[in-house]
Amino acid sequence: MTIHTVLHNIQKTLSVPKNKKNTFGGYNYRSAEDIVDAVKALLPEGYSLLLTDSMIILGDRFYIEATATLHGEKDKIECKGYAREPLTKKGFDESQITGAASSYARKYALNGLFAIDDGIDADSQDNRQVPPNPPNPPKALTPEQKIEAAKKKAEVIILAYKGCKDLNELAIVQESYHTELKRYSEAYPDIFKEINTVHLQVIGRFDQ
Repeated sequence: MTIHTVLHNIQKTLSVPKNKKNTFGGYNYRSAEDIVDAVKALLPEGYSLLLTDSMIILGDRFYIEATATLHGEKDKIECKGYAREPLTKKGFDESQITGAASSYARKYALNGLFAIDDGIDADSQDNRQVPPNPPNPPKALTPEQKIEAAKKKAEVIILAYKGCKDLNELAIVQESYHTELKRYSEAYPDIFKEINTVHLQVIGRFDQ
């Protein structure tokens, strides 16, 4: 069975109802976590789903570029999703703003990969602001912007660690960010130390 057949079967079978309720906006929605949980139940032996994020800059604004990848034994299929970080969001600190943008971007990547139509979900109105084909290539980041982007990505990784439910899920998150963590350990040791501290704290929580 080819990876395209696996993807086709998942797309035909996958059902993710909008069971979450936004009481403020008065609408139902599905989250990226809902999609991931539903897909896990449909993955054949030897196949896995990985979600990763990266930070890019378009114009003078930061965007989260999320990639959803279906891995087979020899092949993979991936789809990207984007979400822009708002300059401010009432009631959110900076790490929560980055985490929310990451969740939106991952949801759009999953929607694209598994052919999920979100229609006119109200939860897409704040963040789906990147055109499918950006008119201009991303600008090269200055050293200061690289540090800021590294810090923001570190916040995403830390949030992912804190959201893990067991050591197995923690290991998957650790592996999905392997490239970034290796780069941080070499180029940004202070940021890496902060991430690693949280990682050890989460391990300690599960060991209790």
